[in-house]
Amino acid sequence: MKQFGLVVLTLLVSLTIGEAAVAAESAVPEPFQRFDDNSNYAINYDDLTALLKTVVVDVGRSNRRVVKPAADVTGTRMKTKIKKTANEGNRFYFETFKDDEAAQKFLRDIQVSLEQLPSEAPLEYFSRDEQLAYWLNLYNVTVLNEIIAVYPKNSLKKYFRGKKSIFEKELLTVSGVSLSLHDIQFTILKQNYDNDPLIIYGLYQGIIGGPNIRKTAYTGADVYRALKNNASEFVNSNRGTYARDEKTFRASSLYDRNSAYFPKFQSDLSKHLLQYLEGRERSALETTNKIKTNIDDWELTDLGGSHQRVGGSFATSRAALLDSVKSTTPMDGGGVMGATAAYGSATMASKGRHLSRIEPELLAVLHELDEKRKAENLRNASVTIGDVDDTSAETASDEEENK
Repeated sequence: MKQFGLVVLTLLVSLTIGEAAVAAESAVPEPFQRFDDNSNYAINYDDLTALLKTVVVDVGRSNRRVVKPAADVTGTRMKTKIKKTANEGNRFYFETFKDDEAAQKFLRDIQVSLEQLPSEAPLEYFSRDEQLAYWLNLYNVTVLNEIIAVYPKNSLKKYFRGKKSIFEKELLTVSGVSLSLHDIQFTILKQNYDNDPLIIYGLYQGIIGGPNIRKTAYTGADVYRALKNNASEFVNSNRGTYARDEKTFRASSLYDRNSAYFPKFQSDLSKHLLQYLEGRERSALETTNKIKTNIDDWELTDLGGSHQRVGGSFATSRAALLDSVKSTTPMDGGGVMGATAAYGSATMASKGRHLSRIEPELLAVLHELDEKRKAENLRNASVTIGDVDDTSAETASDEEENK
């Protein structure tokens, strides 16, 4: 009898552990679990792209050169220490938003629009790629709005960790589900995209030591091409990797913060980096026996407004950055937007009008499909969505059967 009881107890424990494992695997909230990879439906991000083209400065690929410190600054004995990462990473015109309420509202409205989209057009009717672009854009716009709220801060490190972490707060409500930025990064994206570390390069962090912010929004049509470009740029920069000596290969602390994407950390990270590394660093990683993830740069990716003054002049990292800019944005009426041009909310508004993200006709179809799915779910049945052209006929047929 005791042995039988032990067997029953063992079975119960095993079932409990099994249920916990299933629960852990299905932690993605129900509205975000499904895809339709036969879907050709696309989400419109023209307003976000217009904004990014206006306020993002593309500084080009890193050449791994270290910025030389300037001559001693008059009136001070302080020395300016220049990081290896000082002139790397695309920059965002946070300065434009600092005292411009209209510009701030414009960006907040884009976030609200993205946040509300799945309530109008459920994500399950979109492909995996289209959903990935959606989550990356929503995440990045939210990060921008959170940084603008505390700008101008010189370092964002304290906003990454602890009680004030912007990534732990439930900042968003999507399809009735409260979400933090970490929920998007480590639950929805990690599980829905098979733990693919390529995802982390699409998540803008607001710091020089993180992946680039791009001049265009992510779209389902080219999201993986854009992510691979971001990965290659970051890995082959001083803020991503650096060969210190023959025994130790240095990599960004970004990888440590995303260790969940690298279960066997050292071997998985090495394999991942070798997919993108070029030149001397690639050879160094192939011969090293240890990766140390201690490259940090917590400074904001603004154009220089958050940099402290030393003595009577700016630290030279800003000048080095401006010299390194590889592309500029055309201005209305001719000319180009230089590094010091003021580009306010009026220009943004004229370039980035809020558009319907889903065509009205498609929105009506998606609404009809969703109502049908909900009705079928109430009857504990599954539904197969056919061609859009047959939707009205199918719905009418269902109504006749239910009379």
